[in-house]
Amino acid sequence: MTLPEIDRPRSIARLVESSADLIAALQDAGGAYPASPTFSAYAGYSWFRDGAFIADGMSSYGRTESAERFFDWCARVLESRADEIAAITAAAEDGRPVADGAMLPTRFTFEGRAGLDEWWDFQLDGYGTWLWAVGEHVRRHGTDAARWARAVELSVEYLCSSWRRPCFDWWEEHAMHVHVSTLGCIAAGLREAVALGVLDADHEASAAEAEAEIVELIRTEGVADGHLAKWLGSSAVDASLASVVGLLEVVPAASDTGRATVAAIERDLTFDGGVHRYLDDSFYGGGRWPLLSCMLGVAHARAGDVDRARELLDWAAGTAAPDGAMPEQVGGHLLAPERVDEWVERWGPVAQPLLWSHAMFMRLAVELGVADAPNAGETRE
Repeated sequence: MTLPEIDRPRSIARLVESSADLIAALQDAGGAYPASPTFSAYAGYSWFRDGAFIADGMSSYGRTESAERFFDWCARVLESRADEIAAITAAAEDGRPVADGAMLPTRFTFEGRAGLDEWWDFQLDGYGTWLWAVGEHVRRHGTDAARWARAVELSVEYLCSSWRRPCFDWWEEHAMHVHVSTLGCIAAGLREAVALGVLDADHEASAAEAEAEIVELIRTEGVADGHLAKWLGSSAVDASLASVVGLLEVVPAASDTGRATVAAIERDLTFDGGVHRYLDDSFYGGGRWPLLSCMLGVAHARAGDVDRARELLDWAAGTAAPDGAMPEQVGGHLLAPERVDEWVERWGPVAQPLLWSHAMFMRLAVELGVADAPNAGETRE
């Protein structure tokens, strides 16, 4: 699944631009990014985590207005839940934390409401990831972060009171564990919240202290056999960890732990450029995810292996349909092929397009310098 060298630059550039156009066209008027417009389980919802990575992809490609409208949406969602956050933080401070079901959801309707259908909702990573994406955007474009100050403050309060709690991981699974990729998202978000310069002294000190504690916990309990582990106490690897050593830069990609993590993902989860989520994955048979190939590509690029990063970009490009739509995952090398039918019967075919896939493709292309934003800094929506 690679592109002929003679067609590669033009094909990559076209797919990056069409990806940006697709995301812009599907973004809700209120700023929310749909995870996928047609997939039955995702339609009508926006995740803070997925959306933050989508916003970062758009921001990196110069679609600044789109990214900022998403951040505005996040801010409105958080500010509307200020009383909930206050109750959650007060309960934690009193040593009687609220139940998981009373924590903030991981996804919201485009109007900012919690979903009515049952979901694996308690996930902390998104509230760190949106802070990280805001920080990246402000550093990249010089935007005044004051418009998001109250939401940043609320996020810091929520995360500082709750980061030690087990919760569902990126994949809405394994709620009984503390996941290293979740910790990485929180640490990166708290780091950027401090860097934004919009917090008062008390919130800034709390964020800095929590970030330092999280990084130390990752270093001491989140490493196995030299690489980052799927969760504290595990020896397995998860492809989401590529973000911790790549885009989030909580553990430098060129460090010993960063290189070992990339090597473990390559060894255990990568086949022909496609990356599985984790070895026991059975969701739609446990296929390979283009967005994870691109995340791994960013980590490779930052560790100095640009050639491998380009191979991963090419593989991801090869998953696009003739109309340019990129899927959530692809078949052809399934970890649990016997489990495909049950998911198709439950939710229909694999999500396509998945906006997160398009955004990560854009982000890796920008990282490698093979996609320059036309009219960088301006929106073309």
